[in-house]
Amino acid sequence: MAFGFTPRHTEELYLGKFTPQQFLALAIEAANKAEWQIYFTSETGFIAQTNKGTFKRNSEITFKLEGEKATIMSESTGSEMMDWGSNKNTIKKFTDAFIELKYVLSPEELEQKFEELKPNLALQEEDVLSRPPKTKSEKIKDSFNMFIPREGYFITPLLVNANILIWLAMIVTGVHWFSPDNESLLSWGANFRPLTLDGEWWRLITNFFLHIGIFHLLMNMYALLYIGVLLEPYLGRTRFVVAYFLTGFAASMTSLWWHDLTISAGASGAIFGMYGVFLAMLTTNLIEKTTRKSLLTSIGIFVSYNLINGLKGGIDNAAHIGGLISGIIIGYTILPALKKPDAKNLNLSIIGIQVLIVLMSSAVVYRVLPNDLPKYDERMKSFGAMENMALEIYRMPANTSGEKMMKEIKDRGLYYWAENIKLVNELDALELPAFIHERNKKLVAYCNLRIKSYELIYKGIKEDTGRYNDEVRGYTAQIETLLTELKQN
Repeated sequence: MAFGFTPRHTEELYLGKFTPQQFLALAIEAANKAEWQIYFTSETGFIAQTNKGTFKRNSEITFKLEGEKATIMSESTGSEMMDWGSNKNTIKKFTDAFIELKYVLSPEELEQKFEELKPNLALQEEDVLSRPPKTKSEKIKDSFNMFIPREGYFITPLLVNANILIWLAMIVTGVHWFSPDNESLLSWGANFRPLTLDGEWWRLITNFFLHIGIFHLLMNMYALLYIGVLLEPYLGRTRFVVAYFLTGFAASMTSLWWHDLTISAGASGAIFGMYGVFLAMLTTNLIEKTTRKSLLTSIGIFVSYNLINGLKGGIDNAAHIGGLISGIIIGYTILPALKKPDAKNLNLSIIGIQVLIVLMSSAVVYRVLPNDLPKYDERMKSFGAMENMALEIYRMPANTSGEKMMKEIKDRGLYYWAENIKLVNELDALELPAFIHERNKKLVAYCNLRIKSYELIYKGIKEDTGRYNDEVRGYTAQIETLLTELKQN
């Protein structure tokens, strides 16, 4: 199984008893038997293509004579990044035919066939097979072709380039290249329920152009390139870009609905959406049956692995699932338009319906989702202020009279701790994440411990005794333990 941006397989054949001319004639006969389309021939070899139809694993084959041997290479023509043995099978079909014909055709017959080929052979100065191998700089230049828009592959490189440029812009402005912090992600537009539901709806789109470090970016861009070169030529620019944004938007909404306080970023939701579109198409007869099997296998493995991997934690599986399901639905809804490619009105109508459904359903979810956390955070500022006033007794001068200290404890300390308990109990009635409710219980316990401590301090001052000091120290230890737990949460 080859793996890379251009999967290929290479084998060598030795001339043995044959002359180069005989060997070339024999190879061309084998290529014809393998049903390849030969479009270039010279004395040094030939270049051919398979023609298996849309979504078949097509290849370009180069056969080149070099001294006492010939090299034959089958290279994928750009519709895949993983060939699952297709190139190897292409060459095997040729070698099987070659071996069969080697014992059927005599050297004289091969000489005759070469003479028949001569008038159509390329001149030496036009022989692309005899040109020197590409330089290192030329190879580097070729590797950048994946980032250049062209016919049948236009939207995919634009999306990849946009994601890379945004990541570079983040790095230039000081965001960590490998592990950006939460503050940086939020400032660049990550999806986060308290902010997104607080009027910053645009985070539903911006988040799937952000990535949490270089590794996250590379993995997502590789997956996008893979599905893009497969799917975009078949869907066309408009359907492809609409499907990408709609599934990305649906993925963001799913994440928003599922997570209370998760910061979500990355293109994987939209990418899962495109895999969902393709999965839907692979369950229909739009794609030839034998081709469907291998594609379903490779895409099924990708989807299953990533969903299972997402169960480990730290990965927004809700966005993956939301993107995948919305992609499958979109894939089925565009089938009528794919079956009638010339029906422009039908295509536009389907796109319009898709956009309307996604936006309307998202608007409903956006409005009904609770977003009490900003309200909670705002009200908790009062808790901090009252706590500060209640703790004033510890900042009073050492020579403060007992009477004044008792007044401060009663009128300020005990009063504000009681007010804080009332505030937390009121806020606990809001729709908040479970861990916030647990935190509220600890805050109430903290205030009650303060009240008990203050009451003993008050009694000690009033009775002019130190008999309660040990109990006060015990409460202080409990308070410190509780404060440590609260800071960890």
